[in-house]
Amino acid sequence: MLSESEIVTTLRAAGCVFAEDEARLLLSAATTPDALDELVERRVGGLPLEHVLGWADFSGVRIHLDEGVFVPRPRSEYLVQRALAVTRPGAIVVDVCCGSGAIGVAMASITPIELHAADLDPAAVRCARRNVEPMGGRVYEGDLFDPLPATLRGRVDVIVAVAPYVPTTAIDLLPREARLYEPALALDGGDDGLDVLRRMVAEAPAWLVPGGNLLVESSERQAPVLVAAMTVSGLIPSIERVEELDETVVVGRAAH
Repeated sequence: MLSESEIVTTLRAAGCVFAEDEARLLLSAATTPDALDELVERRVGGLPLEHVLGWADFSGVRIHLDEGVFVPRPRSEYLVQRALAVTRPGAIVVDVCCGSGAIGVAMASITPIELHAADLDPAAVRCARRNVEPMGGRVYEGDLFDPLPATLRGRVDVIVAVAPYVPTTAIDLLPREARLYEPALALDGGDDGLDVLRRMVAEAPAWLVPGGNLLVESSERQAPVLVAAMTVSGLIPSIERVEELDETVVVGRAAH
């Protein structure tokens, strides 16, 4: 059986920056020496650690994660914080482009909410159901708001989204793990990265209660464009930015 020091050396040689931490996680996940060898081999081969382990630690919650599903980023924990700041107990929350469901699940782990989530990717929906349904939530398969029950229209308190917002021409600049092992559907936002978010901003007001909030993640450069789109849609926009996380959240509040 590989020792921890041998695993660290192997991972470091493969370019893993946090080799020591990863080695401990792989050791704890392996049930047999053969299983450990396989886990190390898959990680060295480039598979994201979260896909190797089958889970991601996000906002203090263990999120089940299948291969081929978008890995929630630590910077998105700020989106959770901002969403919780405008979420009352019992609120109706919709996590759009939900991926694994990490954003909504993290919120539900902190405050009681009525959680709904939706994604276009069948693999993401299967994964999200394993995370969302134990929290009492529901997951729907389809494009943006299309699969949601009509009874939610005009009743949603908070909409959160980490939609694809990488410009198509920038996909090749992403880290290898993202390019090779995460679905393009979860990354590629079109020419300027805002194709999906523009549609979301246009459709969201019909689903929000008066005073409800839409919170989306974007890049700093894209934020002013989203602010303009929210204004056109009748939302009252604001930008939240955390430099140390390189995280930008654009908020649109429905008028009372």
